[in-house]
Amino acid sequence: MATAATASRTAAAPRKGRVQGAVLGVVAWLAGLVFVLPLLWMVLTSLHSETDAATNPPSVAASLTLDGYREFFGLTGGASPWPALVNSLTASLVSTLLTLLLALPAAYALSIRPVRKWTDVLFFFLSTKMLPLVAALLPIYLFAKNTGLLDNIWMLVILYTAMNLPIAVWMMQSFLAEVPVAIIEAAQIDGARLPTVLGRVVAPIALPGIAATALICFIFSWNELMFARVLTGVVAETAPVFLTTFITSQGLFLAKVCAASLVISLPVLAAGFAAQDKLVQGLSLGAVK
Repeated sequence: MATAATASRTAAAPRKGRVQGAVLGVVAWLAGLVFVLPLLWMVLTSLHSETDAATNPPSVAASLTLDGYREFFGLTGGASPWPALVNSLTASLVSTLLTLLLALPAAYALSIRPVRKWTDVLFFFLSTKMLPLVAALLPIYLFAKNTGLLDNIWMLVILYTAMNLPIAVWMMQSFLAEVPVAIIEAAQIDGARLPTVLGRVVAPIALPGIAATALICFIFSWNELMFARVLTGVVAETAPVFLTTFITSQGLFLAKVCAASLVISLPVLAAGFAAQDKLVQGLSLGAVK
């Protein structure tokens, strides 16, 4: 009888595991749907006319049109978004590259060749992110005004680099801590100097972590609005600032705003999709010993 009971429990265990797996799968799909549904709704609204998009409740089965995208791209006589998109791309890419170039040696010094009280140094980097951005807005504005950098894209490049550098050092320090020291010592014995060690030894090994850091910095730079809104005008206007121009005294043009939001979000979505494997590897690096 004991043998039969044991066999029954053994047979019931895989069945219970399959049921739990199915339940977790359904929960995961529901959670994914909750996150994706607003994006799908934005896509649908962008394909409606302004009249259909403004109905309450929304008209889901309304006819589809590309008028919102035509107005966003200036095909009907409005302002062209291309200068703002190019400015955002320039500021985001250049600031991300500068951040990586500065963060890699700093993270190397704090992980592979740690300085004294390196934890205090990391806390100092993190403490710079505790200052509310609005508290630094007036001094930065006065500095940009007195140096002639108002409405200048390079002011945003410098600002985004400084804003992203602390979080980049924090992330890359944990990634570089996983690089075997023996490989670095072997390269140094062969005569490799520090730039060669960083570029040909450390960087290839920590590439997933570097890619994850670069993606985070790019997203932060691309989505930044407050400083871009205050420090730019016409010449250095970025995509988020251009998006705010659709909210006018005449009202909110919902279909056009959804079309603009979708187009402006595409570079970030494309970068995340292209680097998703590196992002997962980088963010999970060192999680399992």
